[in-house]
Amino acid sequence: MDYKYTSRSENDTMQLAENIESEKFPGMVICLDGELGSGKTVFVKGFAKSLGIDENITSPTYNIVKEYESGELPLNHMDVYRLEDSDVTIGFNDYFNDQSISIIEWADLIKDKLPDERLDIKFKIVDENTRVLVLKPHGQKYEDLVNYVL
Repeated sequence: MDYKYTSRSENDTMQLAENIESEKFPGMVICLDGELGSGKTVFVKGFAKSLGIDENITSPTYNIVKEYESGELPLNHMDVYRLEDSDVTIGFNDYFNDQSISIIEWADLIKDKLPDERLDIKFKIVDENTRVLVLKPHGQKYEDLVNYVL
């Protein structure tokens, strides 16, 4: 089942991320998709802030993965946009573990490498400030999480 959330500002997007973070669990995988400028990195900033990470969060486009270990749980922030036309593998299974949380931007590009249980969030631009986020949980833990947060 898909769930919809309307964000009318960056603060709304960050608030949703903070609410999801409040229900975090080790091994959580969140997959973000949407056009450039739709709010994916804003979501990660809100999530990281709630984890207690005070580092500047930017999209890891050229690094592919940025690891943050200063919060309550380690956070792996991935941007796989540059892998679109590449057969390069970065050992995704090593990141999808029970010790950390992984958030992946442009996750549709690596669908075949994603774990079966995860939370997909699709960002759709409505206008300059408004976004519709479509949340699709895969697995009971994620279904429970979305029902609790929304």
